[in-house]
Amino acid sequence: MTLYQYGDPEAKTVLIQPVDDHDLSGIENEVAYIREHTDRPFHLVAFKISDWNRDLSPWEAPAVFGDHDFGAGAEETLREVLSLCENPEKTYYLGGYSLAALFALWAAFRTDRFSGIAAASPSMWFPAFVDFIRENECKSDCIYLSLGNKEEKARNPVMATVGDRMREAFSILKERNVDCILEWNEGNHFREADIRTAKGFVWVLERKK
Repeated sequence: MTLYQYGDPEAKTVLIQPVDDHDLSGIENEVAYIREHTDRPFHLVAFKISDWNRDLSPWEAPAVFGDHDFGAGAEETLREVLSLCENPEKTYYLGGYSLAALFALWAAFRTDRFSGIAAASPSMWFPAFVDFIRENECKSDCIYLSLGNKEEKARNPVMATVGDRMREAFSILKERNVDCILEWNEGNHFREADIRTAKGFVWVLERKK
């Protein structure tokens, strides 16, 4: 696992984020935004994902674009992530963007290690994911969800379900009294991923003050 670290390594608050090259290109902006909008010291640990569709997918699913199917590598990835969360004196948060956000949200139902989840524009169209949320218990203290207001207008018919699936998931969480929010951002899926992710981390950090 290749790690990229930002902020204060001695901070009691640790933000963990799966990233690809695109995320890394904007991560300095993300860190700057978090610093500007919270006074909590933090240590952000980003880890590079080698195979996005395999390593972040909770179960196998057919490709929705191109020919790269989704694998079932999330369990293995989560084990690696949890190896970064072994200090009992620290508070850990997990977040990400797109499929990494879906992974973070999935992890909230698999472990109680994360005090908050920052899921920015998660791939809620992923097959059977809302069913997974309905059938399992959230183990994190708070959940941040966001979506671009043009994402459900995608030409791909599977991806175009993202808005309805997001509303459905949010409704399930609220009905179960999970501390959560659904924020709508301007633009499509490819707009300001760094800032959207930062906003998610800020929200969960501020909830825990």
